[in-house]
Amino acid sequence: MPRTLFSTAFGLCALSWSEAGLTRFELPEALVQADDVTKPPFLAPLIARVQRHLAGEAQDFAGEPFDFTGVADFNRRVLLATLAVKAGHTSTYGQIAAAMGEAPAASRGVGAALGANRWPLLIPCHRVTGADGRMTGFSGPGGVETKARLLTLEGAALL
Repeated sequence: MPRTLFSTAFGLCALSWSEAGLTRFELPEALVQADDVTKPPFLAPLIARVQRHLAGEAQDFAGEPFDFTGVADFNRRVLLATLAVKAGHTSTYGQIAAAMGEAPAASRGVGAALGANRWPLLIPCHRVTGADGRMTGFSGPGGVETKARLLTLEGAALL
């Protein structure tokens, strides 16, 4: 997959894509080199929006062209439900399961799906907490510390 790096207030980030859309977003610290290829037209405005978001101007990435190729149906449903959690707000794994019409027991599967999220920040898995509001795992670089930093940047109330 082609890949491009770009600077943000958080550091260098990366985006990868296919003909079908975005295949991956990487927060700082998980980077290698970029590819020197022609970028699709949707990429420049998206990069500008990510830069604004990480500078403190909240953006909504729900309309981006995510390429869900190879993502299991349950995981895709989790990711789409998570797009409804807007900046400044949080949800729980159980609330995401309920939004999908699943039983509370599906919250573990929701957590696993979010742990495999290839688009952290764009699909805001950092906005999902434990039932008690506790900061649980975050698969992006920096773990829970990055999760808390993103939530603080977005103005979410933290315990």
